[in-house]
Amino acid sequence: MGTRRHTQYDRADGMKTFTAKPDDIEREWLVVDATGKSLGRLAAEVAALLRGKHKPIFTPHADTGDHVIVINADQVVLTGSKRAELIHWHSGYPGGLKAITRGGLMDSRPTRLVERTIKGMLPHNRLGAQMYRKLKVYTGAEHPHAAQKPRMHELAG
Repeated sequence: MGTRRHTQYDRADGMKTFTAKPDDIEREWLVVDATGKSLGRLAAEVAALLRGKHKPIFTPHADTGDHVIVINADQVVLTGSKRAELIHWHSGYPGGLKAITRGGLMDSRPTRLVERTIKGMLPHNRLGAQMYRKLKVYTGAEHPHAAQKPRMHELAG
């Protein structure tokens, strides 16, 4: 009874797939400077940091990501004709369809534009909501998280 029949689905090296446990996860605080960065490229990289895809212990169904602080959100760059693109949402009331241009949102609330773009690149479930709570966005270079000893993270490109 001790022998097991091997199938085509067994791993050749005999190893089992690693799954991160809550004790394995160590979170860092990272600061990302958005000055002169393209909004979409910035959001894609920050979303990957929030998910933990840069870590060797990345597990898709676990929150292995770091806390990310984005500074200088008002200096992010919208390329092409994206300033004129409309963003639509619904207020929840009858006839409550709303719209604003990306440029208008950038002028009035740049932190909301960056947060919204990053949130759209996270999983759309409870795990994504948990990752989103680790995101902090500020318009200036100052942030109130010095006690967490964050380190600067340089974006690729």
